[in-house]
Amino acid sequence: MKQIFLITGSRKGIGKDLSEYYLDLGHIVVGCSRGESSITHPNYRHFSLDVSDEKSVVNMVRSAKKEFGRIDVLINNAGIASMNHFLTTSYDSLQKIFNTNLFGTFLFSREVAKTMMKQKSGRIINFSTIASPLRLEGEAIYASSKSAVENLTQTLSKELAPFNITVNAIGPTPTQTDLIKTVPKDKIEDLLNKQAIKRFANIDDIKNVIDFFVDTKSDFITGQIIYLGGVHN
Repeated sequence: MKQIFLITGSRKGIGKDLSEYYLDLGHIVVGCSRGESSITHPNYRHFSLDVSDEKSVVNMVRSAKKEFGRIDVLINNAGIASMNHFLTTSYDSLQKIFNTNLFGTFLFSREVAKTMMKQKSGRIINFSTIASPLRLEGEAIYASSKSAVENLTQTLSKELAPFNITVNAIGPTPTQTDLIKTVPKDKIEDLLNKQAIKRFANIDDIKNVIDFFVDTKSDFITGQIIYLGGVHN
């Protein structure tokens, strides 16, 4: 059955890969990023916005609902990271990370949930990180923002359960995307060694978990955070 996906941060990296994957499966994808679209497909719609801009988020979700009548799956993928000792982290950096990772996730979840509540069904999938359970040095602000996302995920799962909406999160290990290009090689090696399975995550690992959350048979799975690579809280 053709479903309507809304995927944030769809211009590059994991968001783009996921968008193309679900388009290839015959679904409709509504995506967004701060930049212009990098996907050309008849079933793709793109919005250029900042995910923490409330008015833009409201307008995007309304437009998607108006055109397609429903939104089946929300994937809050948009995220930014910064690796710094907390003493050298600027307030500006703190605000940017929380704006995108937490406030963006909150705004899209709130607006999309309004539509999902009316249709009495939906799947919301958020992105966390293994930096959160591992309490990684240098990732204090990034991990804190994602810990907040995890708490939000589990609380929303309770608030939205009466409407047949599940809310779950995935915590990937490092993937070879733009997000880690600036991280020193020895730091990445150290991180991989903390995992039970010592390798980078790939897009198929991530798709597998998201497919599981999206599956119609997963309607009893909610409030869960699945970390990849054998990392646990």
